[in-house]
Amino acid sequence: MTQSEYRSDPAISRSELNVLRELTPLHFKYAMEHKEDAESLALLEGRAAHKEILEPDTFVDEFTVAPQCDRRTKEGKEIYARFLTEAEGKDVLTADSYQKIKDMGNAIRQNEQAMKFLNGIHEQSFFWTDQETGEACKVRPDCITEVDGKKYIVDYKTTDSCVDGAFERSVRKYGYKFQAGMYREGVFQNTFEDYGFVFIAQEKKAPYAVRVYICNEDFINEGYEQFRQTINLYHWCKTNDKWYGYEGAENIISELIGEGEY
Repeated sequence: MTQSEYRSDPAISRSELNVLRELTPLHFKYAMEHKEDAESLALLEGRAAHKEILEPDTFVDEFTVAPQCDRRTKEGKEIYARFLTEAEGKDVLTADSYQKIKDMGNAIRQNEQAMKFLNGIHEQSFFWTDQETGEACKVRPDCITEVDGKKYIVDYKTTDSCVDGAFERSVRKYGYKFQAGMYREGVFQNTFEDYGFVFIAQEKKAPYAVRVYICNEDFINEGYEQFRQTINLYHWCKTNDKWYGYEGAENIISELIGEGEY
């Protein structure tokens, strides 16, 4: 299954649920109804880095590099127009972005510990129906692997810094604990096996240093509890068609607690 096929499936994803977890049902509903096609350079480079590191053999199927030409001139405009025609359906990178991504790939391949955890099945999609709510869910781990006799879900992240405490702040800011809990639940519902969880973080600036974070059980279990709370809230809002903002949250949560669902 390609990334675009996975994204088009209507099952709820971690990134979508994370909006509900971080903000309010009102924000979630708006985000679902106003999905933007525009993508920041950072997100584009992040996706390209994932592809270069996890699936280098098919990188050219999804990404291409813009030619270096002066688009202010007639000749440059013609060159770029031909390029866009040939590149239809692919994401376009600048030459600088492409070189950066290649350098990141080379750097991570020099890290033995990171490569040990990235040696597995890449970009496999998992779908399941949540037993408590009946909601369709999906996850797409970067890698599923086995190291020293233990099975792991591995997620590759680009980050500003891997210095002590920096990536940990990103964990809190971007809901990575929630991700670990939801991903393990999705893989378990498909394989009936318990997996550990590993983050491989790589800095986005040269020398593109890498750090491996092996999550403990408390971290993953707390993430699972966050998933349970969020999927239950999503189900309640969807069933009752009530998408509250900052007002009314306490009343709704109290009602959920009273029903034993939260």
